[in-house]
Amino acid sequence: MVVSPEISAYKSEATRDGAWDAYVQVDRVHRTLYTDEQVFNEEMVKVFGHTWVYLAHESQLPEPNSFVSTKLGLRPIVVTRDRRGDLHAVFNRCAHRAATICREESGVAKSFQCPYHGWTFKNTGELVGAPWPQGYGAEFDKSKLGLGKVTRVQSYRGFIFGTLSESAPSLPDYLGEAKPWLDYWIDRAPDGEVIVRSAAHRMGYRGNWKLAFDNAGDGYHPSFSHRSLLEMASRMGDSKDMSYFGKTPDDGPMKVYSLGNGHSVIDQRPNFDGPGSIWANQRPQPGREKFEELIRSKYPEDADRLLDVSAGAQINLSIFPNLLLIGNQIQVIEPLGVERTQLTWNATSIGGVPEEVNTMRMRTQEDFPAFGEPDDQANFEEVQRGLAVSEEEWILMNRGLNVDGWQTMDENGVIVTAVTDEIHMRGYYEEWLRLMNGDAK
Repeated sequence: MVVSPEISAYKSEATRDGAWDAYVQVDRVHRTLYTDEQVFNEEMVKVFGHTWVYLAHESQLPEPNSFVSTKLGLRPIVVTRDRRGDLHAVFNRCAHRAATICREESGVAKSFQCPYHGWTFKNTGELVGAPWPQGYGAEFDKSKLGLGKVTRVQSYRGFIFGTLSESAPSLPDYLGEAKPWLDYWIDRAPDGEVIVRSAAHRMGYRGNWKLAFDNAGDGYHPSFSHRSLLEMASRMGDSKDMSYFGKTPDDGPMKVYSLGNGHSVIDQRPNFDGPGSIWANQRPQPGREKFEELIRSKYPEDADRLLDVSAGAQINLSIFPNLLLIGNQIQVIEPLGVERTQLTWNATSIGGVPEEVNTMRMRTQEDFPAFGEPDDQANFEEVQRGLAVSEEEWILMNRGLNVDGWQTMDENGVIVTAVTDEIHMRGYYEEWLRLMNGDAK
């Protein structure tokens, strides 16, 4: 196969200035978007720098002067609360010689001292002082040597996002049609109190970061990728969680929604019928029967609701470029290199429920990362290996594109289609292309 001239020439100045259209066609994308280091480096600037990136959850900063270390693309970031409780995000990079100033994952600190040469900064970024400042001369100006700051930091119902763009839309506008789904996920908790306090579960794979986003909205793969998990579930009855993916999902009640701005959601809830049905159709868990007996005896009037919130939310919400809500868990995509990615899972608990419910939520959240995510990551690595075949240029995302009767549009202009439609990829690549081309909203 001969490589397309316009693709082989992508490193030209003209292409870097905006002509990315040749890489993203209606039904396919070019392999170099997953394999080329220069493409990756430009993504870290244009995608992760110019849109809203999920940084942390407010519950991870529970008191004044709390902090949590995170990333914005490749940039190390410290998200902080100041003494008044206001949120900030500063670059974890000393203004002196670029060493990281914070090397803890989280904690409480009014200031950070660089371990290299002792420069000290407030948790809002201002330089407090440098040892023996006379050595810098009379023109040494602390006010000009603070930590770099993320341009805009906003929180939506506890979810903290940051962007380096002055021109990006407001966070609520960016979330757009993803907001009702995020609201649903949050409002399963009484009073919307979601808590992220447990240690993270991190998994790395040898593949491009976009492979995780390709997979998150994909209702086509579970029948094959998670076959062992589905076979176990099917032994417990056809309706057990995820077994429905193996029953001709093209014609089933599940749908995928293309939400705009690169966001999408898989809705599994149509497979469940009425209060208590989510819990009733979960896969086996140690102690499950005793737990249900306890909840029904202690809280008979509210047992079905409490049991359901112990289990997953039954949606897979993808918020471009790095936030995935899977079941009751927050998964963050963290690019490390063009062919290296880390996925960080944060379990959640909720307020306003008996302690036993959060204990069972934790047991439930141990399930998929242990039994399902390894299947996905194996596929990501095998896709990356397959991409080494340079003679085959294209990755298809054409399923559902020209199928009569699959796609409808709801009253909000959201496209709704079969759960196996690859519209989630086409949707996020539209946003990817806009950002890489530098197009304004």
